[in-house]
Amino acid sequence: MGNINRRQFSLASSLAIGSSAGFLAGFGASSQAQGRFEKSKTTLAVGGKAAFYYLPLTIAEQLGFFAAEGLELEIVDYVSSIRAQQALANGNADVVCGAFEHLFSLHAKQHFVQSFVALGRAPQMAMGVSVKNMPYYKRLADLKGKRIGIAAPGTGTNFMANVLLQRAGLAQNDVSYIGVGTSAGALSAFRTGQIDAICNLEPVMSQLEQQGDIKIIADSRTLRGTEAIFGGAMPGACLYTTPDYIQKNKWVVQALSNAIVRSLKWLQTAGPKDLLRNVPDVYLMGDTGLYLATFNKLRESIALDGLVAEDAAKMALKVMSSFDPNIKAEKIDISKTYVNVFAKQSKLQFSA
Repeated sequence: MGNINRRQFSLASSLAIGSSAGFLAGFGASSQAQGRFEKSKTTLAVGGKAAFYYLPLTIAEQLGFFAAEGLELEIVDYVSSIRAQQALANGNADVVCGAFEHLFSLHAKQHFVQSFVALGRAPQMAMGVSVKNMPYYKRLADLKGKRIGIAAPGTGTNFMANVLLQRAGLAQNDVSYIGVGTSAGALSAFRTGQIDAICNLEPVMSQLEQQGDIKIIADSRTLRGTEAIFGGAMPGACLYTTPDYIQKNKWVVQALSNAIVRSLKWLQTAGPKDLLRNVPDVYLMGDTGLYLATFNKLRESIALDGLVAEDAAKMALKVMSSFDPNIKAEKIDISKTYVNVFAKQSKLQFSA
């Protein structure tokens, strides 16, 4: 996390939980509240925004849902989710859009943050091996000594790869992890033989599948695949920030939640033409048919209402603590890693 501003992370998470319910009583139909925002401008950090993992964020931006809430929002796309975390810690961002499991790593370091609206209900990642570099692959243990491409060290792709290594009885230092990003760089590294296997997000994995370059060995892009890997439900992406920020900027946080939940509702009924009209062309990576097919595959893994499911949060902590010695499950109060009061209010406003 670099040089953390301790003041930003030192407040107990319970502050945000305890006072939010009272604040939201009689909140009304719109979080704009006649210009009562605490901040005139909000900065949101994300790492690899073009990935399907962050599609609800992109849709909310493209359809003007943030603007409709009265927000002046700047979205800054960093090279990785870890860089986005650092932006929050250094005061260069107010909110992060990233993986829910990152919250446990931060809490373990006494850097308290809270999720307040969920974008996904599955990690939406897959892992595969190169059919060229590993033509005789049979089991996870065959990854020993191999080069595995991940989005970046410390990201969700690194987390999922670690889970799979542990299952095979391998240690993290039994392989070489190489950061390849989540777009064209990842495709190039895989196809040119710089890596032997890859754990990554969409649309990268479907592009490799389409060309027959990869053999998928683990898949959390669906709810069933997620349960097979992790043993139960797992959260996906979310918006999170410090309890201090939530406490001081409740109108802004509610507006962000409203925009995301509205986007989730829109995605539940969006057709192919709706999607293509509202996703930037560069995100399609030159193949609209593949993009739409990938969306249909992932659709069930997109959050329905923005709420973090308690069983999924508990499973994420259980899995993270099983291989990361720095995360002690018994020392983390899971109730302080997320708050659902804002998403509940958004759900009422944007019911299906």
